[in-house]
Amino acid sequence: MLTDQEKHTLLRLARETIESYLSGGRRSRLEATSAGLREHCGAFVTLTEHGQLRGCIGHLQSDEELHHTIQEMAIAAATQDPRFRPVTRAELADLHIEISVLSPMVKVADISDIEVGRDGLYIVSGYSSGVLLPQVATEWGWDRDEFLRQVCRKAGLPRDSWKAGSTLYRFSAQVFDEQASDMLDPDQ
Repeated sequence: MLTDQEKHTLLRLARETIESYLSGGRRSRLEATSAGLREHCGAFVTLTEHGQLRGCIGHLQSDEELHHTIQEMAIAAATQDPRFRPVTRAELADLHIEISVLSPMVKVADISDIEVGRDGLYIVSGYSSGVLLPQVATEWGWDRDEFLRQVCRKAGLPRDSWKAGSTLYRFSAQVFDEQASDMLDPDQ
């Protein structure tokens, strides 16, 4: 679990990285002194603008330290999400950043082990795969069955593919964003 200070550092790093990248600059360098920032784990960066999704990209696992992964995913969410045009400098003030730091994947043996709100889902079938973060089901008000159908849909698979012929994994995430009052200014 990340500390509040580590969360604040990652949010600030993500914003500074996007701002620097869009201005043609280099990535900020961070000397990660805390153990949490040096962990090797998956992470997603989600960008919203006026409450609407603007970009979301991540890695389920990473060989990089977490602070490097966050920088890479911040740039990718802002400029490489194929669903959206790249973010512009003019949009920076309206961007809201959310970070999801993932636990290791656990193969699902029984769907009753999936808990909506706690678990994210990752499905793989042949060359198709799809992932939904834990907060997605809660935000859309889905029950477990709908969550399973939607992860299949995300992977471009038939809606009941999770029943046979696919491998399903679950994971949890530590999710934090810029709206949390202690994230904006750790001195408050």
